[in-house]
Amino acid sequence: MQESYILAIDQGTSSTKTIIFDAQGIARFKATEALHTHYLDGNRVEQEPEVIYQNVLTSVERCLEGFKLNGGDVEQIKACGISNQRETFVLWEKSGKPLYNAVVWQCKRSVEVCDRLKGEGLKAKINQKTGLIIDPYFSGTKVIWLYENEPLIKEAVDRGEAYFGNVDTWLLYKMTGGKSFMTDYTNASRTMFFNLKELKWDQELLGYFELTNLNLPELKPSSYHFGQTKLNGLLDHEISISAMIGDSHAAAFGEGC
Repeated sequence: MQESYILAIDQGTSSTKTIIFDAQGIARFKATEALHTHYLDGNRVEQEPEVIYQNVLTSVERCLEGFKLNGGDVEQIKACGISNQRETFVLWEKSGKPLYNAVVWQCKRSVEVCDRLKGEGLKAKINQKTGLIIDPYFSGTKVIWLYENEPLIKEAVDRGEAYFGNVDTWLLYKMTGGKSFMTDYTNASRTMFFNLKELKWDQELLGYFELTNLNLPELKPSSYHFGQTKLNGLLDHEISISAMIGDSHAAAFGEGC
């Protein structure tokens, strides 16, 4: 009986790590590819969405090549999973063209937006609905900042032509050629848009933020069939993308917490 393998992709802030595991959970090969971050004026931190995607492909390619050189059979890779830097997000058009650079979780451009929301008495409501405090760390206030400060973003959102996703959703969209537009609950929980009790996007908050027309991904559990991919031709056969989860949540699960 032939061995089966799983491809694990961890897209982090400073690099992408790829590991091929066998059916017993033993790592058979690993590869890491460094990722560049732009630290800009005004406490802005950005990465280039297409560079993130190409960084993942390069890491995967190096892992597959090393695996083959060590006697591994790439045809026996049956599925892959994605963990990711959680609050970093991308806005893009339906075609897959980014509308702006990826805004990294470290970015602090939305401090004034946070102060305004607190001043408007939203602290308790947001915490009750999302489990989060009002802080630039989370995606939501930085999306509001872009909507208020970047005319092209505002126009795209208002027309219903802007797609939002954390890095997991961006990678899934690219890997499936735009066929899958989904996220898991752990990534959704870091946006300030997600109602923890109802496991739904919170329409009341989105309305308050003036983001009702923003396209948000379908919500799924972390273990789910998210789509099929050949990883931009790196594989000759399609494999299932069977898991997506935020990196810290993945670490907590992996440690049995």
